[in-house]
Amino acid sequence: MNKKRLNIMIVAGEASGDMHAAKLVDALMASHPDAEFSFFGAAGPKMRASGVEAIVEADHLSIVGLTEIGRALPMFYGAFRKLRNEALRRRPDVAILVDFPDFNLKLAKTLKKKGLKVVYYISPQLWAWRKYRIRTLRKYIDLLISILPFEKDWYAKHGIGHVEYVGSPLAREVHASLSKVDFCTKHGIDLMKPIVSLLPGSRQAEIERILPVLLKTASVMLARDSSIQFLVALPPGKIEKIDERSKRSDQNIYWIEGETFDALNSSDAAAITSGTATLEAGIIGVPMAIVYKTSSVNYKLLRPLIDVEHFGLINLIAGKRVANELIQDEFTPETLSAELFRLLEPSENARVRQELNKAADKLGHGGASKRAAEAVLKIV
Repeated sequence: MNKKRLNIMIVAGEASGDMHAAKLVDALMASHPDAEFSFFGAAGPKMRASGVEAIVEADHLSIVGLTEIGRALPMFYGAFRKLRNEALRRRPDVAILVDFPDFNLKLAKTLKKKGLKVVYYISPQLWAWRKYRIRTLRKYIDLLISILPFEKDWYAKHGIGHVEYVGSPLAREVHASLSKVDFCTKHGIDLMKPIVSLLPGSRQAEIERILPVLLKTASVMLARDSSIQFLVALPPGKIEKIDERSKRSDQNIYWIEGETFDALNSSDAAAITSGTATLEAGIIGVPMAIVYKTSSVNYKLLRPLIDVEHFGLINLIAGKRVANELIQDEFTPETLSAELFRLLEPSENARVRQELNKAADKLGHGGASKRAAEAVLKIV
């Protein structure tokens, strides 16, 4: 008996999208074991490990800010052209575009016009900004897969019904691999002293702008309490890009690469760059301050377009300010150190952990990647 063959294009452009896409690829194969799958597209390291053929390696596509995008336009155009041409040559059964809206919405339009089925996984955050993109979703997307609990109703109110809510792929999948004791022993961290994680983001431009403020915050806090230990948690491959002078900053600062969940699980509090990591920290349950800083030009251009009360995803899920947000000019070593000292107070720490648990519970209870795979296979 011949196996059914499924040829699927899948495109991600950031570290979080690479992780979610890889889990979706695994779920697709697991949910249809009698089929013969082939995957190609824009793939990061996790997708490649799951068997996706990288027409474009997504590792270098992740940037942020209008000025950065302007400088990288030739790279983006080259990646777009390669993916478009390969899609037209191979004619996949479906194209799955994962997050990365500035790139993927343009690709969706092109692919749909050429008669391909298009699924968008991890809905663009149009409820926050750029609502005019609704027209693109309505016209060029066959299925929109949402991972946030309020999105399906929001899209329905705006005339988009082809939305499937599957829950967050982070729910029940974000957890430490080591106990706090084992992690601290591995890195020579004192269990009996306060531990604060510092997450400067995953994009290089973010790290370069945010990390210096985080390190200065650590210095301010250590001047007041020399017992605090700081964990700078970075994605794989990022420590080698950090200036050596920064890495020599203080003996109480530990540089952690590729162990972010373990670092957060071992921490009493954290300062986290706005993005998916705030959800991950919320699921793990560590009290946090949410920070963000971009160039003044980017901020002046982008801030008027943002139409939500909260920047942090965990606050949007909670529907209230569970984690304080220090954005742009409010993000200074003085304001952040004051907030982290507040979160280290035992009573406040316990209160915030309870609120985070309530918010995380709204994300569902696992199985999101499996449900997303089932939704994709229904339209193939």
